[in-house]
Amino acid sequence: MQSLSMNRMEKGQLARSLAALLAAGALLSGCGAKGGDVEASPTVTVQVDAAEKGPIQRKIVTDAVLYPRDQAAIVPRVVSSVKKWYVDKGSPVKAGQLMGELEGSDLEGAAMKSKGGPTQAEATYQMQVQKSAQDLKFAKQSLDSAQKFYDGRAALYKEGAVSAKDLDDATVALSQARNTYDLSQKQYDLKVAEGALNAAKGDTADADATFGYTKITSPISGIVTDRPYYPGETPAAGSPVITVMDTSQIVARAHIAQLEAASLKVGDPATIAVPGQLGSVKGKVALVSPAVDANSTTVEVWVQAPNPKGALRPGESVRVSMVAQTVPDAVVIPQAALLTTPDGVNQVIVLDSDNAPSKKKVKIGIRDDESKTVQVTDGLAGGERVVTIGAFELANEDDPVLAKTKIQVQAPKMPDEDEDE
Repeated sequence: MQSLSMNRMEKGQLARSLAALLAAGALLSGCGAKGGDVEASPTVTVQVDAAEKGPIQRKIVTDAVLYPRDQAAIVPRVVSSVKKWYVDKGSPVKAGQLMGELEGSDLEGAAMKSKGGPTQAEATYQMQVQKSAQDLKFAKQSLDSAQKFYDGRAALYKEGAVSAKDLDDATVALSQARNTYDLSQKQYDLKVAEGALNAAKGDTADADATFGYTKITSPISGIVTDRPYYPGETPAAGSPVITVMDTSQIVARAHIAQLEAASLKVGDPATIAVPGQLGSVKGKVALVSPAVDANSTTVEVWVQAPNPKGALRPGESVRVSMVAQTVPDAVVIPQAALLTTPDGVNQVIVLDSDNAPSKKKVKIGIRDDESKTVQVTDGLAGGERVVTIGAFELANEDDPVLAKTKIQVQAPKMPDEDEDE
């Protein structure tokens, strides 16, 4: 009987203990549902970066197409077949260098024939000069003789030694001599002879120029990029027979919005990069068009850069980055740290020295999409720590919860670590 009563007592104590444990569990569960210590103090792992003071640039990045600095697509002035080439596609040439010839035997003969014209005209001109000089000299002598005769008759007439008829005859002779002299002076002008000589020289120069058109020379220094016709072929009228490009400097031509173009000026630094290739080439803005393209309502901008090794090729599509503005002493943060609320307010999550998080409203300025940074013009000072990875989760928490959140700062992963994973 005693053993049985003891068993009942032990069973009752066990039941009461279980009931107490269940009640305690229910109480703890209710506290947790109302925001107890476990949920009120969550732990969030984040990565941080510093709001540093330094330079930042506002860049205009866009696509562009490469062109040579200078180009000459040579179209012959005469239609004739190709006689000979002295250069090949890819050959370097100098300005004035003979690159090829067209057939021009008939033009050469015409040029040689025309050279006789100036010689004949020159001989005629010299003969005319001599004859005119002699005629003028004789007319001057006759005029002087007539003048003396008239002067003598006039003096005698005053003394009554000669009649009025004699004086009239002397006057007529003097007038005739003067007219002859004036005519000789006009003939000595030789304008007609000079015109004939110049016309003959012009014909010769024209024939020489026409024959010269069969010689194909380069107007610029550069590289032969196209030579579509072979010896014996006759190029179509108006068709280039050879193209030379100066690729020592390359020009990237881009079209950008009017507002962006307004912030650029000639001389602004820029870079040219080929998609898929490492590195970029430094250059400068060479042109900001003063006119707007009527079709696209954009502004054409040129970026010129050296190309000594010919790595950049005309016709390639490239990416240009032009520096429109530079702020030398700005507060700069990573773009990943910047958050925007639904009502358009910019903010960041800042950690104090104890890693306690808080929200800060900020005003931003320049964005640099290449370096993934942004300028903060108000709200942060240099040196403050801002959350990058994990900032979005923290921003969604209410302020009371955020104040109790425990922060675990994780060092950013290195590229090698990402590869190992």
